[in-house]
Amino acid sequence: MATPSFPPAPDLSPVRRALISVSDKTGLIDTARALVDLGVEILSTGGTRAAIAAAGLPVTDVAEVTGYPEMMDGRVKTLHPAVHGALLGARAAPDHAAAMRAHGIVGIDLLYVNLYPFEATVAGGGDFDACVENIDIGGPAMIRSAAKNHAYVAVCTAPEDVAEVTASLNANAGATPLALRRTLAARAFARTAAYDGAIADWFAGQNGEVESARWPARKAFGGQLKQTMRYGENPHQAAALYVFPSPRPGVATARQIQGKELSYNNINDTDAAVELVAEFDPAARAAVAIIKHANPCGVALGDDLRGAYLRALECDPVSAFGGIVALNRRLDVEAAREIVKIFTEVVIAPEADDDAIAVFKRRRDLRLLLTGALPDRGARGETFKSVAGGFLVQGRDDARVTAADLKIVTQRRPTETELTDMLFAFTVAKHVKSNAIVFAKDGQTAGIGAGQMNRRDSARIAALRAGEAAEAAGLPASLAKGSACASDAFFPFADGLLQAVEAGATTVIQPGGSIRDDEVIAAADAAGIAMAFTGVRVFRH
Repeated sequence: MATPSFPPAPDLSPVRRALISVSDKTGLIDTARALVDLGVEILSTGGTRAAIAAAGLPVTDVAEVTGYPEMMDGRVKTLHPAVHGALLGARAAPDHAAAMRAHGIVGIDLLYVNLYPFEATVAGGGDFDACVENIDIGGPAMIRSAAKNHAYVAVCTAPEDVAEVTASLNANAGATPLALRRTLAARAFARTAAYDGAIADWFAGQNGEVESARWPARKAFGGQLKQTMRYGENPHQAAALYVFPSPRPGVATARQIQGKELSYNNINDTDAAVELVAEFDPAARAAVAIIKHANPCGVALGDDLRGAYLRALECDPVSAFGGIVALNRRLDVEAAREIVKIFTEVVIAPEADDDAIAVFKRRRDLRLLLTGALPDRGARGETFKSVAGGFLVQGRDDARVTAADLKIVTQRRPTETELTDMLFAFTVAKHVKSNAIVFAKDGQTAGIGAGQMNRRDSARIAALRAGEAAEAAGLPASLAKGSACASDAFFPFADGLLQAVEAGATTVIQPGGSIRDDEVIAAADAAGIAMAFTGVRVFRH
Protein backbone atom coordinates (compact mmCIF):
# COMPACT_ATOMS: atom_id res chain seq x y z
CA MET A 1 0.00 0.00 0.00
CA ALA A 2 1.39 3.39 -0.97
CA THR A 3 1.84 5.80 1.91
CA PRO A 4 -0.29 8.92 1.37
CA SER A 5 1.22 12.33 1.94
CA PHE A 6 -0.61 14.30 4.63
CA PRO A 7 -0.02 17.82 5.89
CA PRO A 8 1.83 17.94 9.23
CA ALA A 9 -0.31 17.25 12.29
CA PRO A 10 -1.33 20.43 14.13
CA ASP A 11 0.09 21.00 17.57
CA LEU A 12 -3.27 22.07 18.97
CA SER A 13 -6.40 20.34 17.66
CA PRO A 14 -9.79 21.71 18.77
CA VAL A 15 -12.38 19.38 20.30
CA ARG A 16 -15.86 20.27 19.09
CA ARG A 17 -17.46 16.82 18.99
CA ALA A 18 -17.02 13.78 21.23
CA LEU A 19 -18.31 10.21 21.10
CA ILE A 20 -18.74 8.48 24.45
CA SER A 21 -19.63 4.79 24.77
CA VAL A 22 -18.61 3.17 28.05
CA SER A 23 -19.32 -0.12 29.77
CA ASP A 24 -17.98 1.14 33.10
CA LYS A 25 -19.89 4.35 33.78
CA THR A 26 -17.84 5.48 36.76
CA GLY A 27 -17.52 9.27 36.57
CA LEU A 28 -19.50 9.38 33.32
CA ILE A 29 -21.82 12.24 34.26
CA ASP A 30 -19.01 14.42 35.59
CA THR A 31 -17.10 13.85 32.34
CA ALA A 32 -20.11 14.61 30.17
CA ARG A 33 -20.91 17.75 32.15
CA ALA A 34 -17.33 18.99 31.87
CA LEU A 35 -17.42 18.53 28.09
CA VAL A 36 -20.80 20.22 27.74
CA ASP A 37 -19.50 23.17 29.78
CA LEU A 38 -16.67 23.43 27.25
CA GLY A 39 -19.16 23.58 24.39
CA VAL A 40 -18.45 20.07 23.11
CA GLU A 41 -21.27 18.22 21.31
CA ILE A 42 -21.68 14.68 22.66
CA LEU A 43 -22.67 11.61 20.65
CA SER A 44 -23.42 8.39 22.47
CA THR A 45 -24.96 4.92 22.32
CA GLY A 46 -27.35 2.72 24.29
CA GLY A 47 -27.06 2.81 28.04
CA THR A 48 -24.39 5.49 27.97
CA ARG A 49 -26.65 7.85 26.04
CA ALA A 50 -29.57 7.09 28.35
CA ALA A 51 -27.48 7.84 31.46
CA ILE A 52 -26.26 11.17 30.05
CA ALA A 53 -29.78 12.17 28.99
CA ALA A 54 -31.18 11.20 32.38
CA ALA A 55 -28.75 13.66 33.94
CA GLY A 56 -30.35 16.42 31.88
CA LEU A 57 -27.38 16.89 29.57
CA PRO A 58 -27.67 17.29 25.79
CA VAL A 59 -26.64 14.15 23.90
CA THR A 60 -27.17 12.88 20.34
CA ASP A 61 -27.87 9.22 19.66
CA VAL A 62 -25.33 7.71 17.24
CA ALA A 63 -28.29 6.15 15.41
CA GLU A 64 -29.29 9.67 14.32
CA VAL A 65 -25.82 10.09 12.78
CA THR A 66 -25.63 6.72 11.02
CA GLY A 67 -29.28 6.49 10.02
CA TYR A 68 -29.38 2.95 11.38
CA PRO A 69 -30.71 1.78 14.74
CA GLU A 70 -28.73 -0.45 17.07
CA MET A 71 -29.35 -4.03 16.02
CA MET A 72 -28.47 -7.64 16.71
CA ASP A 73 -28.58 -7.22 20.50
CA GLY A 74 -26.30 -4.19 20.28
CA ARG A 75 -23.59 -6.01 18.31
CA VAL A 76 -23.97 -3.47 15.50
CA LYS A 77 -24.26 0.22 16.32
CA THR A 78 -21.02 2.08 15.53
CA LEU A 79 -19.63 0.02 12.64
CA HIS A 80 -20.55 2.63 10.04
CA PRO A 81 -18.69 5.12 7.79
CA ALA A 82 -20.39 8.03 9.52
CA VAL A 83 -18.56 7.01 12.69
CA HIS A 84 -15.28 5.64 11.38
CA GLY A 85 -15.00 8.29 8.68
CA ALA A 86 -15.46 10.89 11.40
CA LEU A 87 -12.66 9.27 13.43
CA LEU A 88 -10.25 8.48 10.58
CA GLY A 89 -10.59 11.53 8.38
CA ALA A 90 -7.38 13.59 8.16
CA ARG A 91 -8.91 17.04 8.46
CA ALA A 92 -6.16 18.93 6.62
CA ALA A 93 -5.87 16.43 3.73
CA PRO A 94 -7.86 17.87 0.80
CA ASP A 95 -9.19 14.53 -0.49
CA HIS A 96 -10.25 13.44 3.02
CA ALA A 97 -11.95 16.77 3.66
CA ALA A 98 -13.75 16.52 0.30
CA ALA A 99 -14.95 12.99 1.05
CA MET A 100 -16.24 14.08 4.45
CA ARG A 101 -18.15 16.98 2.88
CA ALA A 102 -19.54 14.83 0.08
CA HIS A 103 -20.92 12.23 2.48
CA GLY A 104 -22.00 14.58 5.23
CA ILE A 105 -19.44 13.25 7.70
CA VAL A 106 -18.65 15.56 10.61
CA GLY A 107 -15.39 14.88 12.43
CA ILE A 108 -15.24 13.35 15.90
CA ASP A 109 -12.39 14.97 17.83
CA LEU A 110 -12.59 13.03 21.10
CA LEU A 111 -13.41 9.37 21.66
CA TYR A 112 -14.02 7.93 25.12
CA VAL A 113 -14.61 4.17 25.10
CA ASN A 114 -13.97 1.56 27.75
CA LEU A 115 -14.53 -1.97 26.58
CA TYR A 116 -17.00 -4.71 27.45
CA PRO A 117 -15.77 -6.39 30.66
CA PHE A 118 -14.37 -9.52 29.05
CA GLU A 119 -11.53 -9.93 31.57
CA ALA A 120 -13.88 -9.44 34.53
CA THR A 121 -16.34 -11.96 33.08
CA VAL A 122 -13.60 -14.58 32.78
CA ALA A 123 -12.25 -13.80 36.26
CA GLY A 124 -15.78 -14.11 37.67
CA GLY A 125 -16.16 -17.62 36.26
CA GLY A 126 -18.48 -16.74 33.37
CA ASP A 127 -19.50 -19.61 31.12
CA PHE A 128 -18.38 -19.87 27.50
CA ASP A 129 -21.35 -18.02 26.02
CA ALA A 130 -21.15 -15.19 28.57
CA CYS A 131 -17.46 -14.71 27.86
CA VAL A 132 -18.03 -14.64 24.11
CA GLU A 133 -20.83 -12.07 24.43
CA ASN A 134 -18.46 -9.85 26.41
CA ILE A 135 -15.97 -9.69 23.56
CA ASP A 136 -16.20 -6.10 22.35
CA ILE A 137 -16.00 -5.52 18.59
CA GLY A 138 -17.11 -1.97 17.91
CA GLY A 139 -15.18 -0.54 20.85
CA PRO A 140 -11.72 -1.77 19.79
CA ALA A 141 -12.47 -0.80 16.19
CA MET A 142 -13.27 2.78 17.21
CA ILE A 143 -10.31 2.97 19.58
CA ARG A 144 -7.91 1.84 16.87
CA SER A 145 -9.41 4.27 14.35
CA ALA A 146 -9.07 7.19 16.74
CA ALA A 147 -5.57 6.18 17.81
CA LYS A 148 -4.41 5.86 14.21
CA ASN A 149 -5.75 9.37 13.52
CA HIS A 150 -4.21 10.86 16.68
CA ALA A 151 -3.04 13.77 14.54
CA TYR A 152 -6.56 15.14 15.05
CA VAL A 153 -8.34 12.88 17.55
CA ALA A 154 -7.80 12.38 21.28
CA VAL A 155 -8.66 8.81 22.34
CA CYS A 156 -9.46 7.82 25.93
CA THR A 157 -9.94 4.32 27.31
CA ALA A 158 -9.99 5.02 31.06
CA PRO A 159 -11.32 7.72 33.43
CA GLU A 160 -7.80 9.02 34.08
CA ASP A 161 -7.34 9.58 30.33
CA VAL A 162 -10.47 11.67 29.99
CA ALA A 163 -9.59 13.65 33.12
CA GLU A 164 -6.25 14.47 31.53
CA VAL A 165 -7.99 15.57 28.33
CA THR A 166 -10.54 17.81 30.06
CA ALA A 167 -7.74 19.46 32.02
CA SER A 168 -5.90 20.04 28.74
CA LEU A 169 -9.01 21.49 27.10
CA ASN A 170 -9.38 23.98 29.93
CA ALA A 171 -5.70 24.92 29.67
CA ASN A 172 -5.63 25.22 25.86
CA ALA A 173 -8.88 27.01 24.99
CA GLY A 174 -10.70 23.79 24.06
CA ALA A 175 -7.85 22.07 22.19
CA THR A 176 -5.51 19.14 22.83
CA PRO A 177 -1.74 19.24 22.17
CA LEU A 178 -0.16 16.72 19.81
CA ALA A 179 2.12 15.31 22.51
CA LEU A 180 -0.91 14.37 24.62
CA ARG A 181 -2.73 12.83 21.64
CA ARG A 182 0.30 10.68 20.86
CA THR A 183 0.54 9.56 24.46
CA LEU A 184 -3.15 8.66 24.50
CA ALA A 185 -2.79 6.75 21.22
CA ALA A 186 0.03 4.65 22.65
CA ARG A 187 -2.11 3.82 25.70
CA ALA A 188 -5.06 2.99 23.46
CA PHE A 189 -3.14 0.53 21.28
CA ALA A 190 -1.69 -1.07 24.43
CA ARG A 191 -5.22 -1.43 25.82
CA THR A 192 -6.60 -3.14 22.71
CA ALA A 193 -3.51 -5.34 22.47
CA ALA A 194 -3.91 -6.49 26.07
CA TYR A 195 -7.63 -6.99 25.54
CA ASP A 196 -7.08 -9.11 22.43
CA GLY A 197 -4.29 -10.97 24.22
CA ALA A 198 -6.67 -11.89 27.04
CA ILE A 199 -9.24 -13.12 24.53
CA ALA A 200 -6.67 -15.13 22.56
CA ASP A 201 -5.27 -16.70 25.73
CA TRP A 202 -8.74 -17.59 27.02
CA PHE A 203 -9.81 -19.08 23.69
CA ALA A 204 -6.66 -21.20 23.55
CA GLY A 205 -7.50 -22.50 27.00
CA GLN A 206 -11.02 -23.47 25.87
CA ASN A 207 -9.61 -25.79 23.25
CA GLY A 208 -8.17 -28.26 25.72
CA GLU A 209 -4.80 -29.89 25.49
CA VAL A 210 -4.65 -30.14 21.70
CA GLU A 211 -1.05 -29.28 20.89
CA SER A 212 -1.88 -26.76 18.16
CA ALA A 213 -4.28 -25.00 20.53
CA ARG A 214 -2.04 -25.06 23.57
CA TRP A 215 0.94 -23.76 21.62
CA PRO A 216 -0.58 -21.51 18.95
CA ALA A 217 1.50 -20.05 16.12
CA ARG A 218 1.25 -16.67 17.84
CA LYS A 219 1.27 -16.13 21.59
CA ALA A 220 -0.29 -13.01 23.06
CA PHE A 221 -0.67 -11.87 26.63
CA GLY A 222 -1.08 -8.56 28.37
CA GLY A 223 -1.35 -7.00 31.78
CA GLN A 224 -2.28 -3.81 33.56
CA LEU A 225 0.37 -1.65 35.19
CA LYS A 226 0.15 -1.88 38.98
CA GLN A 227 3.42 -0.33 40.09
CA THR A 228 6.54 1.31 38.76
CA MET A 229 9.68 0.85 40.83
CA ARG A 230 12.72 2.92 41.68
CA TYR A 231 14.82 0.27 39.93
CA GLY A 232 14.92 -3.39 39.04
CA GLU A 233 17.18 -6.20 40.17
CA ASN A 234 20.02 -3.64 40.24
CA PRO A 235 19.93 0.18 40.43
CA HIS A 236 20.79 0.62 36.75
CA GLN A 237 17.75 -1.40 35.62
CA ALA A 238 14.23 0.03 35.22
CA ALA A 239 11.31 -2.09 36.43
CA ALA A 240 7.53 -2.26 36.83
CA LEU A 241 4.87 -4.74 37.96
CA TYR A 242 1.93 -5.70 35.73
CA VAL A 243 -1.10 -7.80 36.68
CA PHE A 244 -2.68 -10.35 34.36
CA PRO A 245 -6.36 -9.90 33.38
CA SER A 246 -7.48 -12.99 35.35
CA PRO A 247 -4.82 -13.37 38.04
CA ARG A 248 -4.35 -16.09 40.62
CA PRO A 249 -4.20 -14.82 44.21
CA GLY A 250 -0.64 -13.97 45.15
CA VAL A 251 1.89 -11.20 45.42
CA ALA A 252 0.72 -9.37 42.28
CA THR A 253 -2.81 -8.96 43.62
CA ALA A 254 -2.03 -8.63 47.33
CA ARG A 255 -3.11 -5.62 49.39
CA GLN A 256 -0.16 -3.85 50.99
CA ILE A 257 -1.23 -2.93 54.51
CA GLN A 258 1.91 -1.11 55.57
CA GLY A 259 5.58 -0.56 54.88
CA LYS A 260 7.78 0.91 52.18
CA GLU A 261 7.10 0.43 48.50
CA LEU A 262 7.94 -3.06 47.30
CA SER A 263 11.08 -3.41 45.20
CA TYR A 264 11.61 -5.73 42.23
CA ASN A 265 13.59 -8.15 44.42
CA ASN A 266 10.97 -7.97 47.19
CA ILE A 267 8.26 -9.02 44.76
CA ASN A 268 10.36 -11.80 43.21
CA ASP A 269 11.28 -13.23 46.61
CA THR A 270 7.77 -12.85 48.04
CA ASP A 271 6.32 -14.70 45.08
CA ALA A 272 8.70 -17.60 45.75
CA ALA A 273 7.66 -17.60 49.41
CA VAL A 274 3.90 -17.59 48.93
CA GLU A 275 4.04 -20.23 46.19
CA LEU A 276 5.94 -22.50 48.58
CA VAL A 277 3.59 -22.20 51.59
CA ALA A 278 0.62 -22.70 49.26
CA GLU A 279 1.81 -26.32 48.91
CA PHE A 280 0.63 -27.02 52.47
CA ASP A 281 -3.06 -27.30 53.38
CA PRO A 282 -3.79 -24.70 56.08
CA ALA A 283 -6.59 -26.88 57.44
CA ALA A 284 -4.07 -29.61 58.23
CA ARG A 285 -1.01 -27.76 59.59
CA ALA A 286 0.28 -24.24 59.87
CA ALA A 287 3.17 -23.65 57.46
CA VAL A 288 5.82 -20.94 57.39
CA ALA A 289 8.53 -20.35 54.79
CA ILE A 290 11.41 -17.92 55.19
CA ILE A 291 12.92 -16.92 51.84
CA LYS A 292 16.14 -15.19 50.93
CA HIS A 293 17.08 -14.43 47.31
CA ALA A 294 14.20 -16.59 46.02
CA ASN A 295 15.45 -19.66 47.94
CA PRO A 296 13.99 -21.01 51.17
CA CYS A 297 16.36 -20.85 54.13
CA GLY A 298 13.82 -22.39 56.48
CA VAL A 299 10.43 -24.09 56.09
CA ALA A 300 8.42 -25.74 58.84
CA LEU A 301 5.01 -27.03 59.82
CA GLY A 302 3.43 -26.61 63.23
CA ASP A 303 0.22 -26.72 65.22
CA ASP A 304 0.13 -22.92 65.06
CA LEU A 305 1.93 -20.17 63.15
CA ARG A 306 4.14 -19.13 66.06
CA GLY A 307 5.48 -22.65 66.47
CA ALA A 308 5.94 -23.11 62.73
CA TYR A 309 7.76 -19.78 62.46
CA LEU A 310 10.16 -20.59 65.31
CA ARG A 311 10.96 -23.96 63.73
CA ALA A 312 11.51 -22.37 60.31
CA LEU A 313 13.77 -19.74 61.87
CA GLU A 314 15.80 -22.42 63.65
CA CYS A 315 16.85 -23.90 60.30
CA ASP A 316 19.02 -20.91 59.33
CA PRO A 317 18.73 -17.90 61.65
CA VAL A 318 21.66 -16.13 59.97
CA SER A 319 20.15 -16.16 56.47
CA ALA A 320 16.67 -15.33 57.81
CA PHE A 321 17.82 -11.79 58.72
CA GLY A 322 16.30 -9.44 56.15
CA GLY A 323 14.26 -12.24 54.60
CA ILE A 324 10.69 -12.78 53.45
CA VAL A 325 8.19 -14.64 55.64
CA ALA A 326 5.17 -16.37 54.11
CA LEU A 327 2.38 -17.99 56.11
CA ASN A 328 -0.42 -20.27 54.95
CA ARG A 329 -2.90 -19.13 57.60
CA ARG A 330 -4.34 -15.88 58.94
CA LEU A 331 -1.59 -14.03 60.79
CA ASP A 332 -2.22 -13.88 64.53
CA VAL A 333 -0.67 -11.72 67.22
CA GLU A 334 1.48 -14.49 68.72
CA ALA A 335 3.22 -15.12 65.41
CA ALA A 336 3.52 -11.38 64.72
CA ARG A 337 5.33 -10.81 68.03
CA GLU A 338 7.92 -13.43 67.12
CA ILE A 339 8.42 -12.22 63.56
CA VAL A 340 9.25 -8.64 64.61
CA LYS A 341 12.09 -9.81 66.85
CA ILE A 342 14.44 -9.82 63.86
CA PHE A 343 14.58 -7.59 60.79
CA THR A 344 12.21 -8.89 58.12
CA GLU A 345 11.59 -7.27 54.73
CA VAL A 346 8.13 -8.64 53.88
CA VAL A 347 5.45 -10.75 55.54
CA ILE A 348 2.74 -12.23 53.32
CA ALA A 349 -0.35 -14.09 54.53
CA PRO A 350 -3.92 -14.71 53.39
CA GLU A 351 -5.29 -12.36 56.09
CA ALA A 352 -4.27 -10.87 59.44
CA ASP A 353 -5.90 -10.13 62.77
CA ASP A 354 -6.14 -6.46 63.77
CA ASP A 355 -3.93 -6.97 66.83
CA ALA A 356 -1.28 -8.62 64.64
CA ILE A 357 -1.35 -5.63 62.28
CA ALA A 358 -0.95 -3.36 65.31
CA VAL A 359 2.25 -5.20 66.27
CA PHE A 360 3.68 -4.62 62.82
CA LYS A 361 2.86 -0.91 62.87
CA ARG A 362 5.79 -0.44 65.24
CA ARG A 363 8.07 -1.63 62.42
CA ARG A 364 7.34 0.96 59.74
CA ASP A 365 9.78 -0.47 57.20
CA LEU A 366 8.25 -3.96 57.36
CA ARG A 367 5.89 -4.60 54.44
CA LEU A 368 2.74 -6.57 55.24
CA LEU A 369 0.87 -8.08 52.29
CA LEU A 370 -2.49 -9.82 52.45
CA THR A 371 -3.54 -11.99 49.50
CA GLY A 372 -7.11 -12.87 50.50
CA ALA A 373 -6.39 -16.49 49.55
CA LEU A 374 -3.48 -18.77 48.80
CA PRO A 375 -2.47 -19.36 45.18
CA ASP A 376 -4.33 -22.35 43.80
CA ARG A 377 -1.63 -24.95 43.18
CA GLY A 378 -3.95 -26.95 40.94
CA ALA A 379 -4.90 -24.05 38.68
CA ARG A 380 -3.74 -24.35 35.11
CA GLY A 381 -1.25 -21.69 34.21
CA GLU A 382 1.99 -20.84 32.49
CA THR A 383 5.31 -19.29 33.39
CA PHE A 384 7.30 -16.97 31.15
CA LYS A 385 10.99 -16.26 30.86
CA SER A 386 12.59 -13.82 28.46
CA VAL A 387 15.50 -14.91 26.30
CA ALA A 388 17.42 -12.94 23.69
CA GLY A 389 14.96 -12.31 20.90
CA GLY A 390 11.96 -14.07 22.46
CA PHE A 391 10.46 -15.75 25.49
CA LEU A 392 10.05 -19.27 26.83
CA VAL A 393 6.64 -20.50 27.95
CA GLN A 394 5.90 -23.59 30.01
CA GLY A 395 3.13 -25.00 32.12
CA ARG A 396 3.36 -24.23 35.81
CA ASP A 397 5.01 -26.99 37.88
CA ASP A 398 1.93 -28.45 39.54
CA ALA A 399 3.51 -31.84 40.33
CA ARG A 400 2.36 -33.31 43.60
CA VAL A 401 4.04 -36.49 44.75
CA THR A 402 2.19 -38.75 47.20
CA ALA A 403 3.17 -41.92 48.99
CA ALA A 404 1.32 -43.91 46.34
CA ASP A 405 3.62 -42.47 43.66
CA LEU A 406 6.83 -43.66 45.30
CA LYS A 407 8.85 -46.66 44.27
CA ILE A 408 10.96 -48.00 47.14
CA VAL A 409 14.17 -49.24 45.53
CA THR A 410 16.24 -50.28 48.57
CA GLN A 411 16.20 -53.33 50.78
CA ARG A 412 15.12 -51.24 53.77
CA ARG A 413 11.70 -49.65 53.55
CA PRO A 414 11.02 -46.31 55.22
CA THR A 415 8.81 -46.09 58.28
CA GLU A 416 5.59 -44.07 58.09
CA THR A 417 7.31 -41.20 59.90
CA GLU A 418 10.25 -41.32 57.51
CA LEU A 419 7.87 -41.42 54.57
CA THR A 420 6.17 -38.24 55.77
CA ASP A 421 9.56 -36.54 56.12
CA MET A 422 10.57 -37.64 52.63
CA LEU A 423 7.46 -36.17 51.03
CA PHE A 424 7.86 -32.91 52.98
CA ALA A 425 11.50 -32.61 51.93
CA PHE A 426 10.68 -33.27 48.27
CA THR A 427 7.89 -30.67 48.33
CA VAL A 428 10.33 -28.06 49.60
CA ALA A 429 13.00 -29.14 47.09
CA LYS A 430 10.56 -28.27 44.31
CA HIS A 431 10.95 -24.61 45.36
CA VAL A 432 14.74 -24.57 45.73
CA LYS A 433 16.98 -23.45 42.87
CA SER A 434 18.73 -26.36 41.16
CA ASN A 435 20.81 -28.22 41.98
CA ALA A 436 18.73 -28.65 45.15
CA ILE A 437 19.28 -30.79 48.23
CA VAL A 438 16.96 -30.58 51.24
CA PHE A 439 17.31 -32.31 54.61
CA ALA A 440 14.09 -32.44 56.65
CA LYS A 441 12.77 -34.07 59.78
CA ASP A 442 9.47 -33.86 61.66
CA GLY A 443 8.00 -31.27 59.31
CA GLN A 444 11.02 -28.98 59.52
CA THR A 445 13.83 -28.36 57.07
CA ALA A 446 17.18 -29.23 58.62
CA GLY A 447 19.50 -27.94 55.90
CA ILE A 448 19.12 -26.62 52.36
CA GLY A 449 21.70 -26.55 49.58
CA ALA A 450 20.72 -24.50 46.54
CA GLY A 451 21.90 -23.44 43.12
CA GLN A 452 25.19 -25.30 42.91
CA MET A 453 26.82 -26.58 39.75
CA ASN A 454 26.98 -30.14 41.09
CA ARG A 455 24.74 -32.08 43.42
CA ARG A 456 27.52 -33.12 45.79
CA ASP A 457 28.29 -29.49 46.63
CA SER A 458 24.60 -28.81 47.27
CA ALA A 459 24.61 -31.75 49.71
CA ARG A 460 27.72 -30.38 51.42
CA ILE A 461 26.14 -26.95 51.85
CA ALA A 462 22.90 -28.46 53.17
CA ALA A 463 24.91 -30.47 55.69
CA LEU A 464 26.88 -27.38 56.70
CA ARG A 465 23.65 -25.42 57.27
CA ALA A 466 22.23 -28.27 59.36
CA GLY A 467 25.32 -28.32 61.55
CA GLU A 468 25.38 -24.54 62.00
CA ALA A 469 21.68 -24.47 62.86
CA ALA A 470 22.17 -27.11 65.56
CA GLU A 471 25.12 -25.18 66.99
CA ALA A 472 23.10 -21.94 67.05
CA ALA A 473 20.27 -23.74 68.85
CA GLY A 474 22.63 -25.37 71.34
CA LEU A 475 21.81 -28.86 70.16
CA PRO A 476 24.33 -31.69 70.51
CA ALA A 477 23.94 -33.07 66.97
CA SER A 478 23.30 -31.76 63.48
CA LEU A 479 19.67 -31.17 62.55
CA ALA A 480 20.31 -33.52 59.64
CA LYS A 481 20.81 -36.50 61.95
CA GLY A 482 17.95 -38.92 61.30
CA SER A 483 16.57 -36.74 58.49
CA ALA A 484 15.16 -37.40 55.05
CA CYS A 485 17.21 -36.06 52.14
CA ALA A 486 15.44 -34.88 49.00
CA SER A 487 17.10 -34.24 45.66
CA ASP A 488 15.26 -32.36 42.90
CA ALA A 489 16.86 -34.54 40.21
CA PHE A 490 18.57 -37.93 40.13
CA PHE A 491 21.98 -38.52 41.69
CA PRO A 492 24.29 -39.03 38.69
CA PHE A 493 26.89 -40.60 40.99
CA ALA A 494 26.81 -42.12 44.44
CA ASP A 495 28.97 -39.33 45.92
CA GLY A 496 26.03 -36.97 46.53
CA LEU A 497 24.05 -39.68 48.27
CA LEU A 498 27.05 -40.67 50.42
CA GLN A 499 27.45 -37.00 51.39
CA ALA A 500 23.84 -37.05 52.61
CA VAL A 501 24.43 -40.26 54.56
CA GLU A 502 27.54 -38.75 56.15
CA ALA A 503 25.45 -35.73 57.22
CA GLY A 504 23.05 -38.06 59.06
CA ALA A 505 20.24 -38.75 56.59
CA THR A 506 18.52 -42.12 57.02
CA THR A 507 16.27 -41.87 53.97
CA VAL A 508 16.61 -40.39 50.49
CA ILE A 509 13.94 -39.35 48.01
CA GLN A 510 14.88 -38.57 44.42
CA PRO A 511 13.43 -38.85 40.90
CA GLY A 512 15.67 -41.69 39.73
CA GLY A 513 16.42 -42.25 36.06
CA SER A 514 20.21 -42.10 36.03
CA ILE A 515 22.22 -44.63 34.04
CA ARG A 516 23.99 -45.23 37.37
CA ASP A 517 20.84 -45.85 39.41
CA ASP A 518 22.02 -49.37 40.25
CA GLU A 519 25.28 -47.98 41.62
CA VAL A 520 23.42 -45.40 43.73
CA ILE A 521 20.93 -48.00 45.01
CA ALA A 522 23.82 -50.30 45.97
CA ALA A 523 25.46 -47.45 47.91
CA ALA A 524 22.17 -46.79 49.73
CA ASP A 525 21.83 -50.48 50.63
CA ALA A 526 25.42 -50.60 51.85
CA ALA A 527 24.71 -47.61 54.09
CA GLY A 528 21.51 -49.21 55.41
CA ILE A 529 19.24 -46.34 54.38
CA ALA A 530 15.86 -46.39 52.64
CA MET A 531 15.47 -44.72 49.26
CA ALA A 532 12.45 -43.93 47.09
CA PHE A 533 12.18 -42.87 43.45
CA THR A 534 9.46 -40.38 42.56
CA GLY A 535 9.71 -40.63 38.78
CA VAL A 536 9.19 -36.85 38.76
CA ARG A 537 11.95 -34.27 38.40
CA VAL A 538 11.39 -30.82 39.93
CA PHE A 539 14.17 -28.62 38.56
CA ARG A 540 13.81 -24.89 39.25
CA HIS A 541 16.16 -22.56 37.42
